[in-house]
Amino acid sequence: MSSCKESSQDHEIVSMTTDTEMPAASDAPQVDHIPLIDDQKNYTITPIVENLDIPWGMTWLPNGDLLYTEKEGRLYKFNGSKSLEIKGVPEVYLRGQGGLLDVTVHPQFEKNNFIYISYASKMGGGNGGNTTIARAVLKNNKLENLEVLYKAMPNSKKGQHFGSRFTWDDEGHLYFTIGDRGNRDVNPQDIYRDCGKIYRINDDGSIPDDNPFVETAGAKTAIYSYGNRNPQGMTTHPVTGKIIAHEHGPQGGDEINIIESGKNYGWPVISYGINYSGTTFTDITVKEGMEQPIYYWVPSIAPSGFAIINNPAYKEWNGNFLVGSLKFQYLEMLYMNGNRVTKREKVADKIGRLRNVKIGPDGLIYIAVEGKGIFKIEKN
Repeated sequence: MSSCKESSQDHEIVSMTTDTEMPAASDAPQVDHIPLIDDQKNYTITPIVENLDIPWGMTWLPNGDLLYTEKEGRLYKFNGSKSLEIKGVPEVYLRGQGGLLDVTVHPQFEKNNFIYISYASKMGGGNGGNTTIARAVLKNNKLENLEVLYKAMPNSKKGQHFGSRFTWDDEGHLYFTIGDRGNRDVNPQDIYRDCGKIYRINDDGSIPDDNPFVETAGAKTAIYSYGNRNPQGMTTHPVTGKIIAHEHGPQGGDEINIIESGKNYGWPVISYGINYSGTTFTDITVKEGMEQPIYYWVPSIAPSGFAIINNPAYKEWNGNFLVGSLKFQYLEMLYMNGNRVTKREKVADKIGRLRNVKIGPDGLIYIAVEGKGIFKIEKN
């Protein structure tokens, strides 16, 4: 176990901004001067699970059952006709954006029945809570033998920036995100502290030998990248195998990054956003030794959930990136040419605060919407 800003309604939903400096480098990222195309409505949306409050995490068991979390602290299994609550979920620290967050299934679940959850907890002492990663055996609709694999410290009573997205790489490493917990001037740039990072561990919580800071005395050796603000979307590219994440900017400057070992993604030294008050906190957007995003939004869309289509049945959508917008309440689809965005299009416009988007085992798109539920999207 290790020691390690959103508001209760997501500070990221604020979207007004001013122009910011554009980098001169030839590999400068794209700002959203690409027009956003209206919803073409060339698809069908089907309700899967209805009447949910804040559905946060989604994943599937090998038999096709859907696992999903409710932020208040409940985990459910949907078998195609009804939802069954999974017992044995640990107590969560329910504050602001903290609660029961993501869920994922071990790549070899059929052999070990392991699932992983991320949640805010009070463990470790001190006031408040912080992001916690735990593994348990799913047996008879109950979590058994739960063990904490990572606990970010120190605890904080702040209610924002818990991060908490999961993804796996092709070698069986588990990645998870922890936001800066509203302490941007201390946590993100310090590899000796938790928070404002993306982490990488083995499936049992041990540290991979080739993690970037294993030879750095005193460093948090689970860290894979740093200088991250609050990543609430992360996925593994189905073709390239690269880890890709997006994160909330402040006011403006939400961004998408290809995550690489040991890289510094700049927060808060460089940014394309400003303070919520309209003032600036940095006057630079480029600095040597800090990575540039492949794309960023001004104004912010408040991104949550991230998926990449890998299904020819979606026709011209195949290969596109999907990002939920909490603020504008639609699913944003980014048409890609390599790492370049060529077109932006709304899907499921005005459906509600879109908390998550995943590709199911059937290759179809599933979205989770606050105050509504989980839906499936199929191309006409």
